[in-house]
Amino acid sequence: PFAQVHYPFENQEWFENHYPGDFIVEYIGQTRGWFYTLHVLATALFDRPAFLNCVSHGIVLGEDGAKMSKSLRNYPDPMKVFDSHGADAMRWYLLSSSILRGSDFAVTEDGMRDTVRQVMLPLWNSWYFLALYSNAESLTGKFDTSSENVLDRYIFAKLRDLVSDTTKSFDKYDLFAACAEIRTFLDVLTNWYIRRSRDRFWSGDIGAINTLHSVLHVLTRVAAPVLPLITEEIFRGLTGERSVHLQPWPTADSLIQDDALVASMDRVRDVCSTTLSLRKVHGRRVRLPLAKLIVATADSDGLRKFVDVIADEVNVRDVEFTDDVSSVAAFELQVVPSVVGPRLGANTQQVIVAVKKGDWKRNGNVITAGSIDLFEGEYNLKLVPKSSGASATLNSSEGVVVLDIDLTPDLEAEGVARDLIRLIQQLRRESGLDVSDRIELQLGLPSELSEQISGHLVTIKTETLATDIELVENHTPNADLDGVAIFVSLNAVK
Repeated sequence: PFAQVHYPFENQEWFENHYPGDFIVEYIGQTRGWFYTLHVLATALFDRPAFLNCVSHGIVLGEDGAKMSKSLRNYPDPMKVFDSHGADAMRWYLLSSSILRGSDFAVTEDGMRDTVRQVMLPLWNSWYFLALYSNAESLTGKFDTSSENVLDRYIFAKLRDLVSDTTKSFDKYDLFAACAEIRTFLDVLTNWYIRRSRDRFWSGDIGAINTLHSVLHVLTRVAAPVLPLITEEIFRGLTGERSVHLQPWPTADSLIQDDALVASMDRVRDVCSTTLSLRKVHGRRVRLPLAKLIVATADSDGLRKFVDVIADEVNVRDVEFTDDVSSVAAFELQVVPSVVGPRLGANTQQVIVAVKKGDWKRNGNVITAGSIDLFEGEYNLKLVPKSSGASATLNSSEGVVVLDIDLTPDLEAEGVARDLIRLIQQLRRESGLDVSDRIELQLGLPSELSEQISGHLVTIKTETLATDIELVENHTPNADLDGVAIFVSLNAVK
């Protein structure tokens, strides 16, 4: 730096206010090269370090696994990547990769395509969703964090955590961690908050619209350093202001803090995620309602107030909570010989035998096997369901869910109705209908399907915005409903 500004012959005041540098960034090979040389020179000339922070990354590899090289041209053409995926995709792909943890990393076009799918599209679709539903109701959102709705409070509390965590990560020049925190929040925003709040947006709930508006206002400012182009586009469309990059950095203190709600709702999400995985394993599609779910976990009272959320999310008619985890699961203990061996020596075998006999007990994080205590890290404790049926341990390992997967004609009929609703909604989108357009609906179904949906016609009309449903015969099938050929015709009501 002193050479490039011709110090001490010029720019003395500038230099004194800018040296040493806040940070330096280079690949790991410069640890003994440029990084070291700069410190030697700075110490000799100024008796101080050359820079305050060092960001050292791994080696960038080409698609063939060799070091990226201009002569080999073993990498995607950057200009084509910019044209097809955008500059933000490449930027995020590198900043969120293990290369910022010192690992070597191969740059591939598939990786950038995944970035678009997993990060940029969810962010953009959140903005599109808000614009679509607010415009449909002729409403304009504003920055307002006062909503008392439980989902609104939850997303604001998660947003506060995001601001706090990313501020710390950026201050430490830890872009890898900041990207991970943003991506985790995007998953909560799109796959939980927006999806669980669709009915509120559909009805024009100004509280929901203001909440999503406020969340995007903060989120775009947080993500702007790592996604500068897409956040600029969203922020300007959201606010009409000149640039997200001219905004002050958000502060966590301006957002609500509700640690208890976050803990409870995160547990709810854990229950739902585990249950949906069970559905997939046992071939029970989500639109097919099931009779009952048992949630066994300590302090289940904290989940009871969210029973309707859980029931709706996993599509079961009844949710039962119990604190008696031992009735449906048991703990399995495994000793880690490589860790416990150096401490216990010859007594290690005694511990292993005691564990195999079941002669052990738990007291907090201490396990006593026989008469010998084992400490955290010296063992693995796993909660295992007793039933070999549709049951699974929660991701947090704090409980178990047991799902009744038996089907009845009533459950199957409701499932068919939901499948039909999904198909009609898909045809609405393909027809270019507006989300608020009413339709006239004609259905040509086999007699068995007609009988199954007969008790759900009102629900079908409500969900698809149909003013009338006409059951017709002798029409050539034009759609597929879970392997059954049917006829569907819909026309917008003028």
